[in-house]
Formats: sequence, C-alpha cells, structure tokens
Amino acid sequence: MPDEDQQTDAPHLTGQQARGGDIVLRTPARRAVFVGGLVLIVIVAVIGYWLS
Repeated sequence: MPDEDQQTDAPHLTGQQARGGDIVLRTPARRAVFVGGLVLIVIVAVIGYWLS
C-alpha cells in the first residue's frame, strides 16, 4: 500500500460518483454481448418456470 505522502494517478471519487450506474457500451460487439446476456437470462427464467 502506498504511504499517505505518495500521490497516485487514480481520480478521487465520492461514493455517489462511484455508484453512478452508467453502462457504457461503446462498440457494437459489447452491445451485442450485453443484450444477448439479458435475453439469455430471460430464456433461462422462462424455461425454469415452465419446468417447475
């Protein structure tokens, strides 16, 4: 751990700033993976409900 005297390059964020909740999907591939994951979760939930 760095001493208190040392400076770090990391920005100082408040708790509210750190929990902003922004999802940044800059490329089409990242968007596809994100949407595909959401669709997969819904499909698994529907199949699980149907089988129970």
